[in-house]
Amino acid sequence: MFSWFKNRTELQKLQHDYCKMMKNAYKLALTDKKKSDQLHEKANEILSRIKKIESSAIF
Repeated sequence: MFSWFKNRTELQKLQHDYCKMMKNAYKLALTDKKKSDQLHEKANEILSRIKKIESSAIF
């Protein structure tokens, strides 16, 4: 019921941001390819940070 009070981890925040950026990049690709590519590059940077966190979390 009170799930909005839960603190999200950095990994969860990054995953959420990555998902939002990829959706926006897809929508922009229909109208503005240049902006879509820029968003896609930012999303890839976030993805690399996600992978780095996930690899450090594995024991």
